[in-house]
Amino acid sequence: MRATAFFIVLSATTFFASPSQAQDAAAGEKVFTKCKVCHVADKDQNKVGPSLNGVIGRTAGTHPGFTYSAAMIAAGKSGVKWDEPTLTTYLHDPKAMVKGTKMAFAGLKDDKDIANVIAYLKQFSK
Repeated sequence: MRATAFFIVLSATTFFASPSQAQDAAAGEKVFTKCKVCHVADKDQNKVGPSLNGVIGRTAGTHPGFTYSAAMIAAGKSGVKWDEPTLTTYLHDPKAMVKGTKMAFAGLKDDKDIANVIAYLKQFSK
């Protein structure tokens, strides 16, 4: 009986605490307005920054037609792929994760904003 109750509590906690459950693509679209100066997500178009269309699962520094910094190319060659955990770390502080990146943005400090932006990007990465 205790094992069953423990499992139910653990399952509920995991369900409600899961980052994917907390993501809100509509809220992420609003946060993404900070990114729109340099990036496009809804179509495959490079601007000052590379297109983020299809970014989930992409190897860092590899989008065709964009000239990346040597640091971002090296990150990709070392195995960096854009998934939720990697994007979360990068969006907190891009220059700390990829020293020498051309991205001038200081980062997002709110974990909820980051989760929501990732949810927004997921819509264009299928």
